[in-house]
Amino acid sequence: MAQKRDYYEVLGVSKQANASEIKKAYRKIAIKYHPDKNQGDKQAEDKFKEAAEAYEVLSNADKRAKYDRFGHEAPGGGGFGGNYSNMEDIFDQFGDIFGDFFGGGGGGRTRGGRARKKGSNLRIRVKLTLEEVANGVEKKIKVKRQNICSPCQGSGAENGTAFSECPSCGGTGRVRQVMNTMLGQMVSEGTCPTCNGSGKRIQTVCKSCRGEGVVAEEEVLSINIPAGVEEGMQLSMSGKGNYPPRGGQDGVPGDLLIVIEETNEGPLKRDGKNVHYDLFLSFPDAALGTQVEVPTINGKVRITIEAGTQSGKILRLKGKGIKDLQGYGIGDQLIHINVWTPTELNKEERKQLEKLRSSSNFSPDPDKGDRTFFDRMKEFFT
Repeated sequence: MAQKRDYYEVLGVSKQANASEIKKAYRKIAIKYHPDKNQGDKQAEDKFKEAAEAYEVLSNADKRAKYDRFGHEAPGGGGFGGNYSNMEDIFDQFGDIFGDFFGGGGGGRTRGGRARKKGSNLRIRVKLTLEEVANGVEKKIKVKRQNICSPCQGSGAENGTAFSECPSCGGTGRVRQVMNTMLGQMVSEGTCPTCNGSGKRIQTVCKSCRGEGVVAEEEVLSINIPAGVEEGMQLSMSGKGNYPPRGGQDGVPGDLLIVIEETNEGPLKRDGKNVHYDLFLSFPDAALGTQVEVPTINGKVRITIEAGTQSGKILRLKGKGIKDLQGYGIGDQLIHINVWTPTELNKEERKQLEKLRSSSNFSPDPDKGDRTFFDRMKEFFT
């Protein structure tokens, strides 16, 4: 068996390519090697299948992260890509990529060559806490979607049988148009606008769906969200969108698009892979040193504050940040020290501080070891 090529190499994109660049690259290759343009060309067919497999992995955030980490060897064996030995699997899954370039009607085609309808995508937003972002989570959500009507099997006709042949296309679902141009006659072919590619005309409308072929249903779905996702990132669940109106048994449901939202609650704040926390210390604790508990993503930890700790100092907890989605390490937690200055003093407190005011140890005397705020920021961000 020939060794599989790198998926990024197959699509001709870099490992830093975004979703739009990956989709554009796949569409270009898929159109070039599309079977309608290369009939009987086995090599073109193989390249068409290879590109579909690469796109199936790289267009999915979870699968792409695993592929970047493990290559073609998925944990447990079997690889990452889908089984696209059959051309129809590709048209079912990615028919919308081609648009109307081949007159596909947005959803691929049936085995008879007729346009295959694909339903619309659904988009939902899922809010995640910082802990859920860092560790990954399984979410159960309710989705209201258009599903196939059971009595008519999605046809929109009573009992699924009350049809007559479409008079516009003669039952083929396709129409040809001849145009006279300066270069001669040009023939184009597309989906029949009268029957939307079905080749049929409804005689008796289904009572359950009123001829739409779909009914609204609520479904509970389980979504596995990988660790390290970010605000605005979009995941997808294939085939969990709306079923196409009057798509019949050949219809293809759209996808469910899950947009990630991060809640900005709690004392921990995210910055990429790192997590920031503001720790407020009293003046005695900063001067004398102490031990304090600080929150982290996975619970509290006790840290030691050295005597003489200055306000503005940044402590680092290695590996207490967020795992990279692509598997490239884990961030840190940065603790920003803030020495709290009391705003109100009683007479005894004021008296004690007046005694200390004249002490040389309480007079600011920074040396080269006392870095400025900008020096500390430069250290952490370069």
